[in-house]
Amino acid sequence: MTQARSAQPSAWNIANLMTVVRVALVPVFAWLLLREGGTSTTMRVAAFLVFGIAALTDKADGELARRRGLITDFGKIADPLADKALIGTALVGLSILGELPWWVTGIVLVRELGITLLRFWVIRYGVIAASPGGKAKTLLQTIAIGFYLLPLEGFLRLLSEITMGVAVVLTVVTGIDYVVRAVRLRRGRGKEA
Repeated sequence: MTQARSAQPSAWNIANLMTVVRVALVPVFAWLLLREGGTSTTMRVAAFLVFGIAALTDKADGELARRRGLITDFGKIADPLADKALIGTALVGLSILGELPWWVTGIVLVRELGITLLRFWVIRYGVIAASPGGKAKTLLQTIAIGFYLLPLEGFLRLLSEITMGVAVVLTVVTGIDYVVRAVRLRRGRGKEA
């Protein structure tokens, strides 16, 4: 009697293709954002559209992979790296243009690098799932960056600054929460799924 083995999905699937497309859009986005010193409204709107498309692929690829059983080791690694590349490029680009303080970019990048290193530190003990706060952080960062990419003034510019401020607070709070959960997992006191 033979046991049926569950077939692992191929790394060559639509969800992973969307992740690869997101990675490929990062340099296009950076070029559009920084072109003409960031002063061209047309280029800024184009950068906003490319950023938006890339951000939508982030949401779509994960849902598609879960719904169709297309979760692969490649996707587990490439998807968060693609997200970090997109968000990091946007923050650095906006800071280069003088539109976002470098300390904001630094806080977000240090947190993301730290969380990536923590994941490697606890990987043999388990995986820490994204928390609702972490998902809210990502959503707010994406919305705030979208606002910053557009040539907004007045109240809308203030709204972008407030949104980014809340995103930075969530970045710090969820980073601390992740460290606490990682330490508990490593010590064996907490089981995360």
